[in-house]
Amino acid sequence: MFPDLYNEIAARIAANLSEILWCDLWHEQVAWLEEELPFPAPAVFIAFHVTGVEDAGTLVQQCNLQIDFYLFFETFADTYRGSANCGDTLEFLKTLTRLHALFHGRSGQHFSAMRRVDVAPEETGNAGNLYRISFECVATDYSAQTVYDEGAFPDVAISREPIPERVADTDPLYVM
Repeated sequence: MFPDLYNEIAARIAANLSEILWCDLWHEQVAWLEEELPFPAPAVFIAFHVTGVEDAGTLVQQCNLQIDFYLFFETFADTYRGSANCGDTLEFLKTLTRLHALFHGRSGQHFSAMRRVDVAPEETGNAGNLYRISFECVATDYSAQTVYDEGAFPDVAISREPIPERVADTDPLYVM
């Protein structure tokens, strides 16, 4: 379930938000910028949280998910209102809004319609703007089911001849 979700979400971001230069799974990269693999910004990081589960059949579950998007923009410049770099702040906020519009009320192949439930700034410990935007949705998890591969069955013969007509059965199905 999670690889499919991640791939679909990351592809949607790449196709619709050209200003996003990096998309990755969230593991608090921005708190460890000196130790982490360098990444360009603006960047979006994705985290998945299962908040509830209902069985939907044999080894199938409906999962209530919270999907968090962490939008990061690195800045060392003044971005206060009226500053020369204020435009960068406005672009960051526009990207946050576009990220919301890209997913709120929208569904995908692997998730139901998302609903925004929270937006909040996050502490980075470093220079940069980091906002978390959280959505809820439902996804069906089939990952516990046994996967069967197609294959050959050498002991089975298939006849392409016409099937002979059946002869009426005169014996009763049951005895009263």
